[in-house]
Amino acid sequence: MQIEPYDPRHLDAVVRLSLRAWTPVFDSIQNVMNADVYQVFYPDDWRVSQQKAVEDVCVTEDTNVWVAIDSGSTVGFVAAKLDSESSMGEIYMVAVDPDFQGRGIGTVLIEFAIDWMKDAGMSVAMVETGGDPGHAPARHTYEKLGFGLLPIARYFKKL
Repeated sequence: MQIEPYDPRHLDAVVRLSLRAWTPVFDSIQNVMNADVYQVFYPDDWRVSQQKAVEDVCVTEDTNVWVAIDSGSTVGFVAAKLDSESSMGEIYMVAVDPDFQGRGIGTVLIEFAIDWMKDAGMSVAMVETGGDPGHAPARHTYEKLGFGLLPIARYFKKL
């Protein structure tokens, strides 16, 4: 497996693997979130908004994106941003194709992004994820890599 900079030719594969990878996450979110609030966030289908989010992050100028390639196939990606004022880098988005999960690809992608942050002079790395069961594998990876949790409670109510 190798990591290379994102190129527009990767877009379809990145979108496909992301939507496949995030299906259990959004199933979990739907199970723990108030149904009316969930419907406000995802009125058409979560895949519509997430596809747009992935497409947008791949072309945003202030975000760097890299892909994991295995045997010629795009199997994962990571997007990261830098905030020079706070000296903080953010792992903004990461996904690994479900057929390739459990092989350390997500860890390698995150480590790659962290090294990029260090080289850019950042002193802190941050990643945000959900506390629901669907995000448990992501939390495990982040904790394994040394990220510490800042407990935050975020509440929603449909108006």
